[in-house]
Amino acid sequence: MSRPLLFLDVDGPLNPYAAQPERRPHGYTTIRVPRSSTATETHQGLRGPRPLRVWLNPDHGRALLQLDYELCWATTWMDRANHWISPVLGLPELPFVDFGDALLRERPDGVHWKTGPLVEYADGRPFAWVDDEQSDLDEEYATSHHRGPGLLHHVNPRIGLREDDFRALADFARTADE
Repeated sequence: MSRPLLFLDVDGPLNPYAAQPERRPHGYTTIRVPRSSTATETHQGLRGPRPLRVWLNPDHGRALLQLDYELCWATTWMDRANHWISPVLGLPELPFVDFGDALLRERPDGVHWKTGPLVEYADGRPFAWVDDEQSDLDEEYATSHHRGPGLLHHVNPRIGLREDDFRALADFARTADE
């Protein structure tokens, strides 16, 4: 059987954007991305001369590759994550979920706009999703609409992925096919 999917969000889990702006977390490096390079920025019309500051920890790439998952971007960056994020983390080019018309579109039921497309993309395959925006409504949606195991793993956007998060992901991968 194939390995479970690991849906990766950038902003929050990999880029602790909510950390104190004047204090880059230990082990992280800074990249500056033109605002027109991210789908979120383009969609919200936030283009401008000031680039987006992104903090990334190069050690995360190695840790992600050691997990027993097929990695997949699940971010507003979509394919741009392969250009801006993958090289810093030492990741190969990864598939990505193209959110299409669902991108940033609020749902009347309160479920996050990513949840439906991610469940559809997984198509019954076990998956874990790391993000900083899931809620109980997303958990309920995934449970009722996905026929395989799923883990919605919340990451604090002030601190990003930590060792405990990698352990939880590894534990889920080991038990996903039981």
